[in-house]
Amino acid sequence: MTEWEKCLSGLLYDTTFPEREKQHLEAADLCYEYNQTRPSDAKKRDNIIRKLFGKVGKNVYVEPNIFCGFGFNIEVGDNFYANNNCNWVDPGKITFGKNVFIGPNCGFYTAHHPIDREQRNQGLEYAGSITVGDDVWIGGNTVVLPGVTIGSDVVIGAGSIVTHDIPDHVVAVGNPCRVLRKITDEDKKPWHKSEK
Repeated sequence: MTEWEKCLSGLLYDTTFPEREKQHLEAADLCYEYNQTRPSDAKKRDNIIRKLFGKVGKNVYVEPNIFCGFGFNIEVGDNFYANNNCNWVDPGKITFGKNVFIGPNCGFYTAHHPIDREQRNQGLEYAGSITVGDDVWIGGNTVVLPGVTIGSDVVIGAGSIVTHDIPDHVVAVGNPCRVLRKITDEDKKPWHKSEK
């Protein structure tokens, strides 16, 4: 089994194998190129994102600056939006459904490092995939940790640290992130009260 196969299987693997660095540099160059594009050059940005990410739906917009380790392990569905300074640590797969909105300064980290210092100092790690369902809003400065699944129709409050799975149809917030309440029909009422 190759080191990449171990990584994709969630097994402990050696991060120092040569092809990993080559793939990381290719992604870093694409992130750099993306971050240097003019805001008005939407076509160029779209082309770069489609080279960088493994799968890209329709109507996808990612604000710079973006950072990712490999890119090809990131899949985004239709109507995806990520605000400034999102960081994807993606030795494991990161999958987003459709209609996902991500606030600024969010991190999605699939890499685990051993607690044991001897293993950690050898450059060993393992990865846990992250999955985000459809119709999800993730507030700014949120961090999603390895192995987490966030369901569909979910709101994650700003500043949350998501350490475990979040079910469908809920508002969740905090450190560690926990379910605050279900999303109900009351939430369909207009939230903005206009002056009369």
